[in-house]
Amino acid sequence: MFRKLKSKSEFSRNVLTLMTGTTIAQAIPIAISPILTRIYTPEDFGVFALYMAIVSIIAIFITGRYELAIMLPKNDKYAINIFFLSLIITTIISIILFVIVLLFHDSLISILGSKDISTWLYFIPLSVFLLGLYQSLNYWFNRKKEYRNISINKITRSGTVATSNIITGLIGLGAKGLILSSIISQLVINILFIKIFIKRYQNLFVKIKLYRMQILAKKYIKFPTWNLGASFLHTSKENVLQIFMYKFFSTSFLGFYFFANKIIKTPSSILITSFSDVYYQRISKISSKEDIFLLSISYTKKIFFVLIIPYIVFIYILEDFIPFIFGDKWSILYMYIYIISLPIFLNLIVSHFSKILIVVNKQEISFYFHLFKFIGFILMLVFLYIFNMFSFEALILLSMFEIFWSIIGVVLIREVLEVKYNLGYIYSLGILLVIFELIILMEV
Repeated sequence: MFRKLKSKSEFSRNVLTLMTGTTIAQAIPIAISPILTRIYTPEDFGVFALYMAIVSIIAIFITGRYELAIMLPKNDKYAINIFFLSLIITTIISIILFVIVLLFHDSLISILGSKDISTWLYFIPLSVFLLGLYQSLNYWFNRKKEYRNISINKITRSGTVATSNIITGLIGLGAKGLILSSIISQLVINILFIKIFIKRYQNLFVKIKLYRMQILAKKYIKFPTWNLGASFLHTSKENVLQIFMYKFFSTSFLGFYFFANKIIKTPSSILITSFSDVYYQRISKISSKEDIFLLSISYTKKIFFVLIIPYIVFIYILEDFIPFIFGDKWSILYMYIYIISLPIFLNLIVSHFSKILIVVNKQEISFYFHLFKFIGFILMLVFLYIFNMFSFEALILLSMFEIFWSIIGVVLIREVLEVKYNLGYIYSLGILLVIFELIILMEV
């Protein structure tokens, strides 16, 4: 009993530590949002969204997904080898990517249909490298339960990008300022992480051996195969949508959509990001599949009750406060938030289930799930293109699509774990959210 109470206490303490840092880190961009909307236009955010969409798609490959395996070995001797394996892969892919940009720069610009990021295309390999390095370092510090340092880094990153965004916006750099700020913040937090990493863990460097990397690369081969494929399909879906919007909707529409995503996900991730990191560390130590699923269900309910009241209040006051906070040119933003917030809300309370397939070594299931979901998504885009639906109706249909697949994901994991559990409340919530989307559709 004492051990169980101690485990719960440690979990809560670790979540609280990360949540404190995340709260401060996420409060900063929220606080400066009214400033940013007055010095940047929706078009600026649209170009920035295009840049980040490209970076996010490529970043999936940058570590071979081996950074996720850093959490799994019981011995640090093996974990440090996986860590450096991911760094080697990150470096090689970044160099290859830079050569590709040099050789095919004009062709890439033609494909994207945007000259706005012509110069900044050369910086994509750097952004991707810094992101891959950060992912590996973050999982290492998560493994070592260095939650205080993770929190400090989040605050530093947020403060850096906020300061840089304001400065570059005031001097009139526009979308280029948003891109530059992202690169600067990634550079700063990686430097801070590396300094701590070398100081505390350089004694493990003697354990790094090429033959160990080769053995571990084979042992965790499902990460660069099945898991990478699933991650590519999952991440690409959102980024393909943004590229699709850029080409067929308008730059301003993409800017509104991107900013609405940011407004919703920023406060929600205060809890979810902190919880997910500690949750993954905890379930990686549990051997019983049933215990993992029941623990996940318990956390789903807790997250729901934490988020539901703030969400309702947020939606209720939204329309009246948007023009006052962000300025008149952003007054239509509330419609984007109404539409996309419903599937985001559902995803926030069930997203941690995806970690289960990693722990039970069933990444191939995740791949096939995301493959079918991605195929369905592409068919949705084709449908929108054929019927010339490039407005709010398209967002509503895509939102209902997301709600459906979030529920299917939870059901699938239950079946994979062979656990008998009634998911009636999940089904009811999904149906309710779809009804709300249909009500919005009738009002548009």
